[in-house]
Amino acid sequence: MTPSDPVALTRALIRCPSVTPADEGAIDTLAAALKPLGFACMRFRFADPGETPVDNLYARLGKAGPNLCFAGHTDVVPPGDAAAWSVSPFAAEVRDGRLIGRGAVDMKGAIGAFVAAVARLLDRRHGPPEGSISLLITGDEEGPAVHGTARVLPWLAERGEHLDACLVGEPTGAEAVGDTVKIGRRGSLNAALTVHGVQGHIAYPQAADNPANRIAQMLAALLAETLDEGTAYFAPSSLQVSTIDVGNPATNVIPAQARALFNIRFNDRHSGASLKRRIAATLDRLGGRYDLDVAVSGEAFLSPPGPFTELVAAAVANVTGAAPALDTGGGTSDARFIKDYCPVVECGLVNRTAHKIDEQVTLDDLSRLTDIYGAILKAFFTAAR
Repeated sequence: MTPSDPVALTRALIRCPSVTPADEGAIDTLAAALKPLGFACMRFRFADPGETPVDNLYARLGKAGPNLCFAGHTDVVPPGDAAAWSVSPFAAEVRDGRLIGRGAVDMKGAIGAFVAAVARLLDRRHGPPEGSISLLITGDEEGPAVHGTARVLPWLAERGEHLDACLVGEPTGAEAVGDTVKIGRRGSLNAALTVHGVQGHIAYPQAADNPANRIAQMLAALLAETLDEGTAYFAPSSLQVSTIDVGNPATNVIPAQARALFNIRFNDRHSGASLKRRIAATLDRLGGRYDLDVAVSGEAFLSPPGPFTELVAAAVANVTGAAPALDTGGGTSDARFIKDYCPVVECGLVNRTAHKIDEQVTLDDLSRLTDIYGAILKAFFTAAR
């Protein structure tokens, strides 16, 4: 396997069926590609008692600053119905100029492209740049994201390992590689609302307390609120109900309780704590007994346009001929952890087939992303001189 070939490493990684939290050799495969380039590789395994350990990798080339880090993940979502795929999900077959396999886009292809870009940079320079290149790769991004990047970062910081800037290889392209760069992400709040009532005969509502009616009123009140109008880089925050469950098969019984789950994807005008207070205030106005459980999987953040963002955007434009859109849409990513340590920007492949049957990347797109990463590396270390 030639490190400067993004296709070879991407195929090797896809052939590791690393569905979260399983590693299945993915970290070893990547380390085997990095060590001949001069990277020192440190492997981390984290888990709570009784859990399957999660494998993580931090690899660094060089000891001096500045340190440009590439962050990504080798874990993937399940393939779903394997029989619905045109090829075996983990065979990494190439057909008609397309590499098909789970993780091709999200995000083993980006890892292959970055390693290839580094190998080409080292070949052109006949050695490492003045500074350091590192990779922070986790096996716990598609899952709970508890034992991955969130645990590696403080471990590194405690030992004086400093990241000056970070490029995350999530698939950010809407229609073409390089058309979109993520400079932030919305926060995500999940809420479980349980409304308690008094069971009774539906013909005698005065003798009962119908939680189904009250939860409908509560959800209607929450949905009627305008959380905000959006910002320069964020769309308006959005509350979406995912399920309403009473668990009542009878048509003539008022149930004892009703439950609903909803999610709020929110921008940087809010925090998880402020939204929880706002939700509780709305529910309290309506009265009645209820329980509200809230979990925030990530706070909204924005990496304001600055030197690193401008460097990445300019490098993308140099390769593609067009300036990328600066965007904050989509789901959460590990950038939500990294932003507390250094400027972070996300740039990767086209996300159209991520998590789908027949997830795939064209070989041309892998080549284009390798060129983009190469331009970013060159620009970063030129600016550091």
